[in-house]
Amino acid sequence: MIPIVYEDQWLLVVDKPSGLLTVPTPKNEQRTLTSILNLYPCHRLDRETSGLIIYAKDKSTQQKMMDAFRQRRVNKAYTAFVRGAPPKNQGEIKNRIEGLSATTRYKVIAKRKDFAIVEVNPLTGRTNQIRIHFKQLGHPILGEAKYAFRRDFKIKAKRLMLHASGLEFTHPVTGKQLCLRLDLPDTLKEFLKSHE
Repeated sequence: MIPIVYEDQWLLVVDKPSGLLTVPTPKNEQRTLTSILNLYPCHRLDRETSGLIIYAKDKSTQQKMMDAFRQRRVNKAYTAFVRGAPPKNQGEIKNRIEGLSATTRYKVIAKRKDFAIVEVNPLTGRTNQIRIHFKQLGHPILGEAKYAFRRDFKIKAKRLMLHASGLEFTHPVTGKQLCLRLDLPDTLKEFLKSHE
């Protein structure tokens, strides 16, 4: 069961579980969030990332939403648990990804023994941007297996500790301002409890 966060006649915003693909990869997986919902995805989240994702109920709404993402008119917020603690409590990471400019803004919310809880706002939308930027910063996301060796981590995480926790945008049809927020999923809450 995929939890619905917001719905009207044009849009559906759901809470994607970690481990589920948004759309099929070249391997052509049968079970993806898009195949379950049978709607039009407006953006993507990595398989391992949980949280808010927007679907449109028709092609024209999808196009308008995708344009809003391209023109950076959608504010995205993520919560990440990163290894160690970034050198500054807030800052911007501006490293190119595959030759394209990419900017990620971050703010440390709390520090624990071997990791930090960080609020992240990607200002551009490159593939795996947050994961790559924090790896480059020397503070990879806990549970990272693609851009860092998971076995090098002192702390073991069962999944990638990255959650899409906030979305703010103007509704493409009604013009209403939408501000959606999600709490941390149980897996991340349990992880915090066990590392107090």
